[in-house]
Amino acid sequence: MNFDRKHLSDDKLLDLYTKLLKPRLIEEKMLILIRQGKVSKWFSGIGQEAISVGVAAVLHRDEYILPMHRNLGVFTGRDIPLYRLFSQWQGKANGFTKGRDRSFHFGTQEYKIIGMISHLGPQLGVADGIALAHKLRKEGKVTAVFTGEGATSEGDFHEALNIAAVWELPVMFIIENNGYGLSTPTNEQYRCENLADKGIGYGMESHIIDGNNMLEVYTKLEELATSMRENPRPVLLEFKTFRMRGHEEASGTKYVPQELMDAWAVKDPVENYRQFLKAEGVLTDDADAAIRAELKKEIDENYQQASAEPAIEASLSEELNDVYKPHQHEEVNPSPETENIRMIDAIQQGLRQSMERHENLVIMGQDIAEYGGAFKITDGFVAQFGKERVRNTPICESAVVSAGMGLSINGVKSVIEMQFADFVSTGFNPIVNYLAKVHYRWQENADVVVRMPCGAGVQAGPFHSQTNEAWFTKTPGLKVVYPAFPYDAKGLLATAINDPNPVMFFEHKALYRSAYQDVPKDYYTIPFGQAAMLREGEDVTVITFGAGVHWALETLDKNPDIKADLIDLRTLQPLDTETIFRSVKNTGKVIILQEDSLFGGVASDISAMIMEQCFEYLDGPVKRVGSLESAIPFTKALEDQYLSKGRFEGALKELMAY
Repeated sequence: MNFDRKHLSDDKLLDLYTKLLKPRLIEEKMLILIRQGKVSKWFSGIGQEAISVGVAAVLHRDEYILPMHRNLGVFTGRDIPLYRLFSQWQGKANGFTKGRDRSFHFGTQEYKIIGMISHLGPQLGVADGIALAHKLRKEGKVTAVFTGEGATSEGDFHEALNIAAVWELPVMFIIENNGYGLSTPTNEQYRCENLADKGIGYGMESHIIDGNNMLEVYTKLEELATSMRENPRPVLLEFKTFRMRGHEEASGTKYVPQELMDAWAVKDPVENYRQFLKAEGVLTDDADAAIRAELKKEIDENYQQASAEPAIEASLSEELNDVYKPHQHEEVNPSPETENIRMIDAIQQGLRQSMERHENLVIMGQDIAEYGGAFKITDGFVAQFGKERVRNTPICESAVVSAGMGLSINGVKSVIEMQFADFVSTGFNPIVNYLAKVHYRWQENADVVVRMPCGAGVQAGPFHSQTNEAWFTKTPGLKVVYPAFPYDAKGLLATAINDPNPVMFFEHKALYRSAYQDVPKDYYTIPFGQAAMLREGEDVTVITFGAGVHWALETLDKNPDIKADLIDLRTLQPLDTETIFRSVKNTGKVIILQEDSLFGGVASDISAMIMEQCFEYLDGPVKRVGSLESAIPFTKALEDQYLSKGRFEGALKELMAY
């Protein structure tokens, strides 16, 4: 192995050695603890420490690093107190996740480290968002994100690289090519000769680096980081290295040919660098022994401190309170001056006024810039706010959602427009596994609103007509908003953007240009979790939302003899159960109408809640009305048959006759 010290001083060479040795000695300690049953799981980075150490040594302390689960050198390189790391690995309170997640699945703003989730790919898009925030503020900073050769097969990898290239984001995409994705070798993962070659397809600079050569890693990264700060751009880096332990300790390495293990053993980054330093006269055996003794002392003392810490005691209130970031609703009352506008106009006003109010708000989506979006809601926004804040995206829903997470981490709000709610399926993973869980996991929040043009009734067929709110009401950590009127749409959208938690904001396409209302011209907010009682009556409680509100109004107008409490939920998470239960106790009968197919929908859970909380007040069965258990057809006759609208009146009369 050839080492070239270039401009590096003896002190710097020794500093890198200490940084390289520290994670190795911690790992050796962890392997003992694993065998003793004192740690449940460990992902070893033995053999590839130089990459993590080099990245942490080169990036400034205020530049973000997004590591994976065998990048201990990043955490030690940022000087996180070891007792906190040991506490994290033991599930203690001094860790970073309050015992809720294991190993390196955490982040810390204090040390500018953003940990992975097990789905791997989304963190690449998160790095895009972090880098975008830096670029918007013209801060000249670099973001580094790790991935493995296996994760380069994921769509998120390609989406994130494409976005970074198109937007010229200063991201170091670091591939640790260590030979195996768990047990699958590289020849079963990809066919190109080198993963760095993938950069060509994105018009991206790329390099191949010996990941076991401490000096090659450090000097090349130092050169690139300096250049990227001055000339922001993404760079793809393939580090050739090898994983000397199993994917995690329990899996072992029996699937690896022994000759391959032997070949890489002689390339050990710690030992080879140690021998180089000795040959250079920079390191003596006595000095080496002293460094090791000092590090082992630090490790042992910190382990004892973490071990002495008591186990976490479960607290029901703390667990539930940490699902969402606490937020005090900012009440802004509407002005008396109104104008009669459509739902689409109200959403546009709410979005524009929020952009004016929040200088750190960015809108992202397909065709939303000069074109104004598929429904023209952002028409004229580029002229007012500029393309930096009103950003066309490639067709990369997953990476765009992840980028929203990254923006939030780095202090920028975002509104992401799904061109159609149906298309959210390709961005589903980062919504339900990253945005929804991040505050619960390590007290970071996702200040992201996802706008969801949804719903049938416009003959758009199976891929442009879903109202898929139940995908998200099932997921703790998300807030779900579904207005039925222009007034509510504007005020609730403003609240959604103010809220630091992730919000899925549903907008029914059939209401965009058909629902008119007098709406205040100025900015105002409406609190979440408060349903609207549109009509009051003693016969029956009608619960619905979205287009269902208008269907229910039509039906009640046709049947004036039925005196109903008509509840427009407006928000599905949080849900206004107080208004629901109070009404049911008053009327004794309840019918729930939703546009989505019936099984597994919101109506089912509301029905179950009513049965549990109001059973003794009921004078009949709780009735649910939903659309057919099928995809949504295109032809009008079939779509009319599909929708629950045509069955609501009959179900209501059946309940009244019970």
